[in-house]
Amino acid sequence: MRVLFPLAAIALLTACSGELTHTTQSPPYGGEVSYPATRQANTVDNYFGTEVSDPYRWLEDDRSEETAAWVAAQNEVTFNFLEQIPFREDIREKLAKAWNFERVGAPFVEGDYTYFYKNDGLQNQFVVYRQKDGGEPEVFLDPNTFSADGTTSLATLSFSRDGSLAAYATSKGGSDWRTVYVINTETKEPIGQPLIDIKFSGISWYKNEGFYYSSYDRPDGSYLSEMTDQHKLYYHKLGTEQSADQVVFGLAEGQKHRYIGAGVSEDDRYLMVSAANTTSGNKLFIKDLTQAGSNFVAIIDNEESSTSPVTNKGSTLYLATNLNAPNRRLVKVDASAPQANNWQDVIAETGHVLNVSNGAGYLFARYMVDAISQIKQYNFNGELVRDIALPGVGSVGGFSGKDTDETLYYSFTNYINASSIYAFEAQSGESSLYFKSGADFNPDNYVSEQVFYSSKDGTKVPMIISYKKGLARDGSNPTILYGYGGFNVSLTPSFSVVNAVWMDLGGVYAVPNIRGGGEYGRAWHEAGTQQNKQNVFDDFIAAGEYLVAEGYTSHEKLALSGGSNGGLLVGAVMTQRPDLARVALPAVGVLDMLRYHTFTAGAGWSFDYGTAEQSEDMFKYLLNYSPVHNVKQGVAYPATMVTTADHDDRVVPAHSFKFAAELQAKDAGVHPQLIRIDVNAGHGAGMPTSMIIDRAADILSFSLYNMGYEKL
Repeated sequence: MRVLFPLAAIALLTACSGELTHTTQSPPYGGEVSYPATRQANTVDNYFGTEVSDPYRWLEDDRSEETAAWVAAQNEVTFNFLEQIPFREDIREKLAKAWNFERVGAPFVEGDYTYFYKNDGLQNQFVVYRQKDGGEPEVFLDPNTFSADGTTSLATLSFSRDGSLAAYATSKGGSDWRTVYVINTETKEPIGQPLIDIKFSGISWYKNEGFYYSSYDRPDGSYLSEMTDQHKLYYHKLGTEQSADQVVFGLAEGQKHRYIGAGVSEDDRYLMVSAANTTSGNKLFIKDLTQAGSNFVAIIDNEESSTSPVTNKGSTLYLATNLNAPNRRLVKVDASAPQANNWQDVIAETGHVLNVSNGAGYLFARYMVDAISQIKQYNFNGELVRDIALPGVGSVGGFSGKDTDETLYYSFTNYINASSIYAFEAQSGESSLYFKSGADFNPDNYVSEQVFYSSKDGTKVPMIISYKKGLARDGSNPTILYGYGGFNVSLTPSFSVVNAVWMDLGGVYAVPNIRGGGEYGRAWHEAGTQQNKQNVFDDFIAAGEYLVAEGYTSHEKLALSGGSNGGLLVGAVMTQRPDLARVALPAVGVLDMLRYHTFTAGAGWSFDYGTAEQSEDMFKYLLNYSPVHNVKQGVAYPATMVTTADHDDRVVPAHSFKFAAELQAKDAGVHPQLIRIDVNAGHGAGMPTSMIIDRAADILSFSLYNMGYEKL
């Protein structure tokens, strides 16, 4: 499962003016909201002798006419409510104005061309351009032409070794299911028929002959919620039909896994296959492609650690691993005997989490130090070449490329600096600005500070708090507290137009690096998993209490925000501490903890969550915090806007549907309990700019309105 930033996309800001005017009165939304009637059914499950009612089970049938009617009725109520917010359109216009500037991605060379992604401003999707040395840029692929409404996106683009061929995957309506097209890059003419029904897959070329990809058998019946639990690796040979594609890995005894990924080494010598049943830990296999009929050899044959290939130099493999190194290390081993007992450290484990990339003949160690990037350059003997000076304190991405590259590129950003791209000369170590963000936003007018606060059990947790200079810490400031806390995902500083507009209006944006994430390695992650999951919620609650105690905000001016696993975070915290915040914004959340593993690939999340079937203790633990099961009758919950999408086939919308139904049935009626359901959209990736702006405007407007603000 991947992190979703519900209020963030590619971000920017045009400076906007406006002051919030608030009233001490309750928001003037005209009394109680009249919710659509939601049918209750007598569905009961028995877990270890305990009966659990599931009255809204029918909403799991996301393709039924009854569910469709319910979705339409809920959206009607929600949008009627949003339309009465007097400043909603003003915020949407500010966001649209802020987004309207050119954004360019780092260039990369394939064959005779240099390629780059660019968005002119408000284009729904980024366009892929290319140019030859000294030539004018031309459009190579324009995803804005894939569909009339911009909801079909470019998900993956992969070039053959000499750049003469490309395969690209598209996603329709945000679905994780992909269609892959192959083209001649010079003529842009298609080669063969598209490949369909591909999910959770890269595209890895072998020479110019074909490529490897992964997928499941597409389920019968509902394509959205049915389980997909046997991933398989295929090889597609150009000039053949997809029906003739060979299953390379995933059918033989011992090869059944939920997640299989593959990559061919840059020299076309080795095929490396990662196989896993959960999102934490993997097996790793290697196959010698130079030897006809060679078999897969296990490098790691269990899932107790995570190991991934970085590159190879001849028969020497370079692997990044957390085996016997919770903060990760880089090792090397000869492919003839690649098992762990033969590994040699190249970059040893340190006190900070390590990620490794390579390019231009060097290795680049990317460390997180309290969620902040540090970069070191090494040669392949593990000798330090230099510490790389960065433009500031924040997050860095990049430092990767082909061995033949001389110049590499990296991006730099933080919460108050829009992302810019730098060119790095690997031999000299010199950096130069390649593309400066065109955002009309002056970071000198803002503050982004890191603090450390104590959680319930005394654990110190870092949090970065960002706001406009001159902010009075008198408890009056509208504040968004955003969190994730799971799946080893690290929240590092990044700029967002939505958050920048929020700060310009006088708001505070706070992000704690709570347990369950990867900021401090494996131990930090596991401290927020299974029967340690309450630590995650306690860390988030403590962050909110800190913001109130230190005068940044008050309970009445605080909003809780998070998406996907972060949606679970918000749902759990608002049901455990309904007094903590005035507003709750659970987005595409995992909210039914007793049944999450029965949908699509949800069973793969069991390392983090556990399942209700694994033991009576685990069942009771999940039941104790599952948001759907912990909405109490007559409680005044925060003003809540649940957000989801009708094509989300990762965290299916039934989670959000059932949670909203429970809130509407049981809430005390003090604050609105709404659900906003995007149509023809998915978990978040590939969402068109127009939909991102509309949703963000609704989220910010809903938050401010329910905090008591009456105008900008």
